[in-house]
Amino acid sequence: MSLNAPSDPAAAGATGNAESPAPKPLGVAVDAVADPDRSHLPWYRQLTGYHWFVFLIASAAWLFDCLDQRLFSLARIPALGALKPADTTPDDVQAFGKVVTAFFLIGWGVGGLIFGALGDKFGRSKMLMLTILIYSAFTGLSFFSQSWLDFTVCRFLTGLGVGGVFGLAVALIAETVPTGARVQALGLLQVLSTVGNVLAVGIKYAIDALEKSGTLQAGEGWRWMFLIGLTPAVMVVFSYKRLKEPAGWLKLKAEGKLPTGSILVPYKNLVRSTRWRRNLIVGSLIASTGVVGLWAIGEYAVDLQDRVFRGHFTALAKAGEIRADEVKSKVDNGKNLAYLLNMIGAGVGMWLFTKVTAVTGRRTAFAIGFSAALVVTAYAYWKMETPTDAYWMMPLMGAAQLGPFAGFAIYLPELFPGSLRSTGTSFCYNLGRFAAAGGSFFSAYLTKLFATGDPTSSLPLRYSAITMCAIFLVGLFTLPFAPETRGKPLPEEGDEGAPQRGFEPVPVAAAAPAVAGKA
Repeated sequence: MSLNAPSDPAAAGATGNAESPAPKPLGVAVDAVADPDRSHLPWYRQLTGYHWFVFLIASAAWLFDCLDQRLFSLARIPALGALKPADTTPDDVQAFGKVVTAFFLIGWGVGGLIFGALGDKFGRSKMLMLTILIYSAFTGLSFFSQSWLDFTVCRFLTGLGVGGVFGLAVALIAETVPTGARVQALGLLQVLSTVGNVLAVGIKYAIDALEKSGTLQAGEGWRWMFLIGLTPAVMVVFSYKRLKEPAGWLKLKAEGKLPTGSILVPYKNLVRSTRWRRNLIVGSLIASTGVVGLWAIGEYAVDLQDRVFRGHFTALAKAGEIRADEVKSKVDNGKNLAYLLNMIGAGVGMWLFTKVTAVTGRRTAFAIGFSAALVVTAYAYWKMETPTDAYWMMPLMGAAQLGPFAGFAIYLPELFPGSLRSTGTSFCYNLGRFAAAGGSFFSAYLTKLFATGDPTSSLPLRYSAITMCAIFLVGLFTLPFAPETRGKPLPEEGDEGAPQRGFEPVPVAAAAPAVAGKA
């Protein structure tokens, strides 16, 4: 079967000749159609060339989004240390690092709410391209920061673009690939996000080496890390013309079923319906649990490692086992290795979560994931004392904390109909950003509250993180109220009390008369 021709002879030209494929309707990718002849194949063989193209672009958008997030995590403290005002203590830098993170997360949340609604109104692919341009541009502009203020502003504006990507990317994939491949494709999207994080570590390694060799000015490497964040914009140039809207979305547009008017209309439609409102609340609480757990707790494991590694290698230097000038490089290399192991664990955890949710259901998988995150995170913050501890604890922490993120990509699009899918998915995922921002402010408060007066002590960071682990209980208590979506098709528009029907990629033969000539 041709990848570019409709499988239905009725989609042939006006003469009825099945050997002559119908002209491709403008805006419709004809091989973004579920092919029943492939349904018995393994999920990856059910995908056509265009399915793979959509998957790769959406996954790359999220991969580079995660690259940006991780560059910020790795460069945050060095940047604030270089830009700090006079008479600023190390504890002040750590505390303001949490404030900058909070503003980044607020921008992330606002961007998600805005672009989620715009994705339902104007199209997933168009808005996805725009969000990539936004986060690329303002990441690059962070290179020019001269103070804590303009650095914070750049991170907030970067967050606007970063926040829009997830809901748009998962909606695009969910509505494009065949039903039999949806769970695995969305889980793999999240697994590939770890590649972005690993690339960030590789960039950090390279920048550290260039600083050490004198190629880059010492203390200025963080600027070049942000400048590299401009590169995802290149992807837009090569893909925006070929990436089309899902046929199902185009059908809804032709039938006049998409939200119109104010950007608030999709949200009004969500809360007006008992079914969608319930799903919105449940999805938001589940997603917020994971996002707060990662960004208000797990995010600061990098800072804990800095204290652990620095204390360990400084002690070795004092004992004469290493030279004093080797301490910094060993600390940096140790942290980079620990983070790489963390991401390997995350990739394994997300793939296992995808497997578990396909077999046992969404709720059981989340229950296992949140329970593991609670235990592993609290234990790691309490017991991590040496580099060896970090090397085995961080992979477990990555698997436990990031495993449920595969579930967000799979579960959230299954809660909402096509006309509200981007809005609902983005709202649930990005409400967690606001919660995480609040969590970061609260964590900063706890860090100050538990301060010992010793700037080298890791106890304030440990105590605040362990206290924050209570957030995982929120997700566990929410799960009994969550609808189980395993084995069910994506919901579509209709009476909220009616049996759930499928929202599947629409055959081009059926969609063409309604959408021909529409972009």
